[in-house]
Amino acid sequence: MTSTEFSRVVIAATAAFLAGGINSVAGGGTLLSFPALVWLGLPSITANATSTVAIWPGSLGSIWGFRSEFGQVASRLKWLSISSLIGGGLGAILLRSTPASLFERLVPFLILFATILFIAEGPIQKKLRERSGIHGIGMAAALILTLFVAIYGGYFGAGVSIMMLSSLSFVGMTDILQRNALTSMFSLCVNGVAAILFISLGMVDWHYVVPMAIAAVVGGYGAAGLARRVGRVVVRRFVIVVGLAVSLILFVRLF
Repeated sequence: MTSTEFSRVVIAATAAFLAGGINSVAGGGTLLSFPALVWLGLPSITANATSTVAIWPGSLGSIWGFRSEFGQVASRLKWLSISSLIGGGLGAILLRSTPASLFERLVPFLILFATILFIAEGPIQKKLRERSGIHGIGMAAALILTLFVAIYGGYFGAGVSIMMLSSLSFVGMTDILQRNALTSMFSLCVNGVAAILFISLGMVDWHYVVPMAIAAVVGGYGAAGLARRVGRVVVRRFVIVVGLAVSLILFVRLF
């Protein structure tokens, strides 16, 4: 490995380290890891697939944290897991089928959309907390809704947790911990099946995956402490600024 290649791996691993820490506190880490890989010169589709595979191991810790809630939502957990696996797989296949030139044009819009979702998370969470009683749309409709959210998650992924939290509100779930537990499992399934397909289809750059995966896991534990000391609001603002800046730069390059 040349010094230039080593430097590129260090940059990618640093982005993954920060992404892991940010994900453990505020979410939105993909808005750092994906643009970093694009900046390093990876094709957008390869960067997206590589980022998904590399960041996925860091999500395992959150599952353990919600283990007590899973027993309370066992019936929904089974069906939503199936829906998320199917949707995540379809999204990954859709990404594989998308022409590279088209995805390059979509990327600025996808990053901007994810950033807007991140900005809107506060008002969305406030609305969800205000809901009382069961006003669900029915499990069948909820599965269709979460299927489409999962397709987006398998295709790009940034902001999918916020979309899922909102979707679960329509199911009639009012307990925030149960919603967060299902969202964690949803993200694990969507990104997990997408990662498996990305690997099997040869869509990832292995020069970056392993160092980034290790860095993301370490960041989830190490950087999380720093992020908590800095404060969730500051971390969120940092992610929003990065997301807006990256989308602006990519829009300028595109047009």
